[in-house]
Amino acid sequence: MVMMAIGAIAGYRTIKGIIVQPEAIVVLGGEERRESFAARFAHQHPELPIWVSSGSPEGYANLLFAKIGIERDRVYLDYQAQDTVTNFTTLVDRLKAQDIDSVYLVTSDDHMRRARIIGEIVFGSRGIVIKPVTVPTNRAPESMGKCLRDGVRALLWLTTGYTGATLKSQLRPPIVPVPPQKAEQ
Repeated sequence: MVMMAIGAIAGYRTIKGIIVQPEAIVVLGGEERRESFAARFAHQHPELPIWVSSGSPEGYANLLFAKIGIERDRVYLDYQAQDTVTNFTTLVDRLKAQDIDSVYLVTSDDHMRRARIIGEIVFGSRGIVIKPVTVPTNRAPESMGKCLRDGVRALLWLTTGYTGATLKSQLRPPIVPVPPQKAEQ
């Protein structure tokens, strides 16, 4: 019964992802080729804002998008994320506040499986549908272990508000400097 419910939800989200027209482009930073690809993709979709999460430095990113002819006011650069999970958790409420219900998700093909797992949990929790757009690489997909770990971190965020990265730093005891020992005489 549970498997049928999960299958029905997955099927509904898949169909909705096909029907719904994306209202923004979300680029997961981490590689220059993703932003370069996204700039060319955005040029084909001139009505959509572009959100880049923890990508290239601001000056370089602005130059990259300007070179393709993308107006600066379409590009939102966000540098809050520390990793793939926080790429989503730091943007989700800002996207929702702008009434964005569907996005093109741009990342490398080897990274897309993990990004979709996290995105379906985090963005899906706010009703934001993801339409994947992969940047080709010649790399093997990331391991299922990494995907499952970050899926659990996304669920942790959904239930507690913590991503695991922030929780780890809050649970770690403070570092207290130890005074140097005096040499015995």
